[in-house]
Amino acid sequence: MASITRLSLASTSALCRLLVNRNAGLIQQHLPSMIIPSAAQQRSIVTTPIRRDIDSAAKYIGAGAATVGVAGAGAGIGTVFGSLVVAYARNPSLKQQLFSYAILGFALSEAMGLFCLMMAFMLLFAF
Repeated sequence: MASITRLSLASTSALCRLLVNRNAGLIQQHLPSMIIPSAAQQRSIVTTPIRRDIDSAAKYIGAGAATVGVAGAGAGIGTVFGSLVVAYARNPSLKQQLFSYAILGFALSEAMGLFCLMMAFMLLFAF
């Protein structure tokens, strides 16, 4: 072990040259198979039909367009409760009747938003 550690730089490079020359035949024999993969190792490119790509793009566009209706539901709910505040300020004695109308308007606006969201999910996952 001690003799190996005492090798000079020149003897180390000579030892490397000896090992390379000895294994040159093995390297040249196996080098082509390492560089060029065999037919079993090569990957082929997988393409999808154009029709399927167009259908999936149409699904995403339709789902995005259907989701816009959720923003309309939010605006409708804001309008309903804004009108409730204005109506209550004008006539406080109709508080109970105005509130029941506001809840009805809220439910209808929310239902429309949920229908839009349901259509978006159906376009994405059912078709």
